[in-house]
Amino acid sequence: MPIQKILVVDDSKTELMFLSELLQKNGFAVRTAENADDAMSKLEADKPDLILMDVVMPGQNGFQLTRALARNPQFAQVPVILCTSKNQETDRVWGMRQGARDYIVKPVQAAELLAKIQALA
Repeated sequence: MPIQKILVVDDSKTELMFLSELLQKNGFAVRTAENADDAMSKLEADKPDLILMDVVMPGQNGFQLTRALARNPQFAQVPVILCTSKNQETDRVWGMRQGARDYIVKPVQAAELLAKIQALA
């Protein structure tokens, strides 16, 4: 299934702007959320084809939300790419164990992100 709609979840307005602009320039429809609660309400309103998720956020973190989505039959098929400054191998392994399809370390390189999105399509 082609990826068209992407939900970007990050508590940094700078990161949300950067990722939104990058994705929109490449033809994706983008919506944003600043935390897990906001993300869940946006997910329930309009299910995206992909979620780009930060890990370090106030309240529920990206690992927890990724695990919750992977266990929820309504959202389990929506791929999650974790997009975080946490660059330890243990973080990457843990993120994948929570149900993420891929893992990108910030600062995000446009070519790497677009290649990973393409690989999921």
